[in-house]
Amino acid sequence: MAPVSEQLPEPAQTVRQEALAHGWSHRHRDVSGGWLRPTVFGAVDGLVTNASLIAGLGGGGAAAHTVILTGAAALVAGAFSMGTGEYVSVTNQNELVGAEVATERRMHARFPAAEQFELAETFRGYGADAETAIRMAAAVSRDPDTALRVHTREELGVDPFELPSPLLAGASSLVAFSAGALIPLLPYLAGLTSLPASLAITAVALLAGGGFVGRLTGRPPIRSGLRQLALGCLAIAITYFVGSLIGGHVG
Repeated sequence: MAPVSEQLPEPAQTVRQEALAHGWSHRHRDVSGGWLRPTVFGAVDGLVTNASLIAGLGGGGAAAHTVILTGAAALVAGAFSMGTGEYVSVTNQNELVGAEVATERRMHARFPAAEQFELAETFRGYGADAETAIRMAAAVSRDPDTALRVHTREELGVDPFELPSPLLAGASSLVAFSAGALIPLLPYLAGLTSLPASLAITAVALLAGGGFVGRLTGRPPIRSGLRQLALGCLAIAITYFVGSLIGGHVG
């Protein structure tokens, strides 16, 4: 079967070719959240969590050995917690979508005319006249998979054939959290038992990570980097203050 673009009338093909020649494109980045959301969330969570933890321990006067041991334990525990949580949440979400799609499939099997009429009403809501909407609904309904896909997109807001992968989400979150949580520990692991060094490398990572995400999402990188830096510093400062209070009281 010829591609849709080759089935267009000649004037439409001419318009398409001219638009393509001037930079028209419909290629989009993945916005489904299958890997970007858990990766960004995991990296930022790991970075801020461990940096705040180390700052709290440093504020309380903990020894370098304690900081390394606690930071390493937090890295492993947090990474597996994030990975497991992401895997389970995406799995549950997909199962919920699957149950709703199964309901929609049963309705299509039992009441095909009613479902086709419902689809025609949807097309009318987009501005099609009644006759055109009925023809469009009939054309879509000829293929059960296409009809199911259109109905679930309209009624559930998801594509049942393009659901995010739980394994990819869980693995992305685990790896990203581990990488983020490792950064504040690097000076201590290198023998530089200095809280300022750990906080400095954390600040650079927050700024760079925020800038990278900003570039990826089309936002100004500097603004995104500064936003992430400000939020991370706030969490770290509060934890350091709490650690200082508790350390001074216990001491």
